[in-house]
Amino acid sequence: MLTTRISSAFAAAAIAVALCAGLARAENSAPAIDAFRVAFASVNDYTYKLHSHETLGSRTQDRIYDYSFMKPHFAKTLIEAGDGTGSGGVWAGGNQVSGHQGGFLAGIHLKVDLHDSRATSLRGYTIPDGLMQDIVETYATVPGKLTQTDGGIVGGQPTDRMELDVTNPATNHGITKQVLYLSKATHFPIRQLLYAGATLVLDQTIYDLHTNVGLTQSDFPF
Repeated sequence: MLTTRISSAFAAAAIAVALCAGLARAENSAPAIDAFRVAFASVNDYTYKLHSHETLGSRTQDRIYDYSFMKPHFAKTLIEAGDGTGSGGVWAGGNQVSGHQGGFLAGIHLKVDLHDSRATSLRGYTIPDGLMQDIVETYATVPGKLTQTDGGIVGGQPTDRMELDVTNPATNHGITKQVLYLSKATHFPIRQLLYAGATLVLDQTIYDLHTNVGLTQSDFPF
């Protein structure tokens, strides 16, 4: 009887672990996310411009970033216009960024933590946070209610609109709602809006996108 009870206990524990693992892997799903993943699978590298408007309390930040990315995890940004113009950084996976400031300090390169304020935006977003695949995957992995509807014309393109009502904003940088527009033609993101309550705190537009441009690791000096 003791052996039977022990075996039953182990079986129950195994089932519980399996259920927890299943819950950990659970994702929000939508056709637009699946379509993006299929499209992204055929892309080795890309470049694009990202216009970003952020607010944090009474402070605002406007920037235009030049982004470059190459699989599996190489990313480079340069602030083309706005706060910090001329500053840039390279991320090669891991927890560090190799970067430089603009102006007369442009020749001085430093390696800093990924979340160092010198390497992040006003609200603390990092270089990989601005990558298209990372943006899309937040809609799949952040717990909440996800809905997909027709997004109308955005940036001259018909779009799918993803809206995520976040379950626990405290674990999501205070963001309560995320909205993403993806091109119906390419399935890549065009615009993202993030809200803290009724306040729009991040407005991003992705444009001038080019895929499979032939980037190499030498384009990402770390």
